[in-house]
Amino acid sequence: MSWLARFKPRASTSTNLLVAALMWSFIGLYLMVRGYLLSEVLSGIFLGLALGLGTLKAFLVIERAARKNIARILARPAGMCLGGIYSWGMWGLVICMMLGGRLLRNSAVPPLVVSVIYLAVGWALFWSSRLIWQAWKARKSLRW
Repeated sequence: MSWLARFKPRASTSTNLLVAALMWSFIGLYLMVRGYLLSEVLSGIFLGLALGLGTLKAFLVIERAARKNIARILARPAGMCLGGIYSWGMWGLVICMMLGGRLLRNSAVPPLVVSVIYLAVGWALFWSSRLIWQAWKARKSLRW
């Protein structure tokens, strides 16, 4: 057995689902808090706009990715590496999103607009994480 294979963080399917759900939830919460703190003039109208856009993004884009992520995890044999909860393409997208967020924060875009974008994306991730939580709960209840 190679050195890499010996130290690979292996986990059950249920644990892979749990880690994926936690990541989606925590990153969504982080982005929402960060977006809220970015703007001092965030009114109820802009908060509502952000949540509306985030819900739309969740239903049109993010939930499809969540379902693909769930299917990927369920299709893998138990005991696979935790890093494999996402495909290489998804990990690439995560990195691009992180870089894009940093560029957006450091750009000339007004803080209110950045705040709405962060809140919308954060809400979309957080709202869509419920699908992964449901899959984890269903998987966990099968073991009882």
